[in-house]
Amino acid sequence: MISTQALFGQLLLGLINGAFYALLSLGLAVIFGLLNIVNFAHGALYMMGAFCAYFLLNLAGLNYWWALILTPLIMGAFGALIERLLLKRIAGLDHLYGLLLTFGLALVIQGLFQNYFGSSGLPYAIPSELAGGRNLGFMFLPNYRAWVIAFSLLVCLATWFMIEKTKLGAYLRAATENPALVRAFGINVPRMVTLTYGFGVALAALAGVLAAPINQVRPLMGADFIIVVFAVVVIGGMGSIMGSIVTGFLLGVIEGLTKVFYPEASNTVVFVIMAIVLLIKPAGLFGRAP
Repeated sequence: MISTQALFGQLLLGLINGAFYALLSLGLAVIFGLLNIVNFAHGALYMMGAFCAYFLLNLAGLNYWWALILTPLIMGAFGALIERLLLKRIAGLDHLYGLLLTFGLALVIQGLFQNYFGSSGLPYAIPSELAGGRNLGFMFLPNYRAWVIAFSLLVCLATWFMIEKTKLGAYLRAATENPALVRAFGINVPRMVTLTYGFGVALAALAGVLAAPINQVRPLMGADFIIVVFAVVVIGGMGSIMGSIVTGFLLGVIEGLTKVFYPEASNTVVFVIMAIVLLIKPAGLFGRAP
């Protein structure tokens, strides 16, 4: 007999993982949907976001809230630099070149951090304003975990609104479909591409900051998530913004509930769902058939 507290506890853990899946897959979807780049470095950049928050705290003395603001900006600039120095050189080539380049970049970044910091996790304290929790009667809800879920959902919806409902988002989508036409309107397409990649990296770094107090700061923390996140993107539909958001949270919940009812399948349930979805709808749940 499964207790109600255990059930809701796993549901909460599922929502937490779903929040990270949604944020990370959203960044991947933005980069792929607008730039057609399969960014295998996303997990390493997520890890760098957590380390950036750690450095800001321990070297600069800046607290969690400053890290939440500054880390996406710093990592977004780093992502723009990657696009300018590396990805720009393979623009127009087959997708395989971008995949291999970003995969190699991920290995280099993870190797450097692991060589210097080892594999053990570094602690990052929960901010005092979000310490403790609330007793809901049927379960204990930690304040920080509730904050992560709510803030992640807010960021995801704001990103969807910006891309799908604003003039800037329309320019971004048009630049990928017909760059020559967009240039005719006086818009700097290469700069827009750079900023878009930087924005996708900033989303990954933001997820890293949110994860630091929960999962600790580890060089391989991105490697633990990225395969599942790619599955989330495929299930939702490659390049689909809303698909990444909905599928991220949904699969996090399904994974959490699977740990209650059938723990042996909890590590594979996402990939089973991916296989079923690809058989029924190869473009993904929210994707458009080519």
